[in-house]
Amino acid sequence: MDIIGTLKGLLTDSGFAALMAKGGWQNLIMIIIACVLLYLGIKKQFEPLLLVGIAFGCLLVNVSWFVTSFNDNADALFHQDLWDAFLDPNSPAYHSYGTIMANGGLLDILYIGVKSGLYPCLIFMGVGAMTDFGPLISRPSSLIMGAAAQLGVFLAFFGASASGFFSGAQAASIGIIGGADGPTAIFLTSKLAPELLGAIAIAAYSYMALIPLIQPPIMKALTTKKERNIVMKQAREVSKTEKILFPIIVTIFVVLLLPSTAPLIGCLMLGNLFRECGVTERLSDTVQNALMNIVTIFLGISVGATTIGYRFLDLQTLLIIGLGLVAFAFSTVGGLLVGKLMCWITKGKINPLIGSAGVSAVPMAARVSQDVGRKYNKNNYLLMHAMGPNVAGVIGSAIAAGFLLKVFGG
Repeated sequence: MDIIGTLKGLLTDSGFAALMAKGGWQNLIMIIIACVLLYLGIKKQFEPLLLVGIAFGCLLVNVSWFVTSFNDNADALFHQDLWDAFLDPNSPAYHSYGTIMANGGLLDILYIGVKSGLYPCLIFMGVGAMTDFGPLISRPSSLIMGAAAQLGVFLAFFGASASGFFSGAQAASIGIIGGADGPTAIFLTSKLAPELLGAIAIAAYSYMALIPLIQPPIMKALTTKKERNIVMKQAREVSKTEKILFPIIVTIFVVLLLPSTAPLIGCLMLGNLFRECGVTERLSDTVQNALMNIVTIFLGISVGATTIGYRFLDLQTLLIIGLGLVAFAFSTVGGLLVGKLMCWITKGKINPLIGSAGVSAVPMAARVSQDVGRKYNKNNYLLMHAMGPNVAGVIGSAIAAGFLLKVFGG
């Protein structure tokens, strides 16, 4: 037995040999980026439940690239060529999940849940099961702040379109970052611009994690000290019947108005109905915990798999990150401006700080409203008041995504 020859063969077929070969610098950079994201997720706790999975998926797909790109006998974890064929109307594999299942690797199979929209919808079901819509029901005017907080979505969309670097569908996917809702951003992008999924997902979750840094300066700049000191009265108590009827009524109205929202709104409201109806505690518990955790793992790894170096590192990615920040900032501005308007209309009964929670990062944005308010008045408890616009933002971002999907999804 030729031991030396065998060892040479193992070394030649390994990724270490590929590291010494020409090319692959983009993948090396992506490996470094993945490690940075892992640091941010683990050490700094920036949206760790998804960011750790996304970062590890990025690490895995770019490390394995060095083996599969230089060794034709190696089995790839993720086949970008299969997904390119999946989206090509002239390919025999056009929209063929069977081809993916037969020829794809582990990450290809997991990614089917992203491309089909399954994972984001299941996460929305979990979000619905964990969300109390009581603050929104008790103060329906919160819907206006949630709607206004979608301002950044459309400003970023027009900005991306005007740049000339993006198609209408790509611009729509970039704009939805302003909704501050990761599953919605992933759902829309997987339908309209899957080639941008990695960049948009990382931008969306990074900015969501940075809410405590991004929002307070904007909140202070757009409100006066007097406004920030406003103490709001406790909202009325919402009955059990109202909480049960709410998801049913919202589903009927929103889906009839905009059918393309049915997957997201339907799952969100079904999860909430499990929570509120009082007879499905086991289902509610499963959706909130076991199912949510499993889907989060699959979603994070699958999204990370799309961040292959040669597709991720380009000018478009930098523009997406910049436009995502613009979208996020102006969504905060939109909610605050309507909050100020409602403060004026009610003659100082509404603290405009709660308008910033209109972005749908639940419950982090509401906590930021609470924290900023408490800095100026220790007797100010804005959390439950801010939860109204916050959960309204979840509905608003889903409606915005449904509208853009209807316009650009055909």
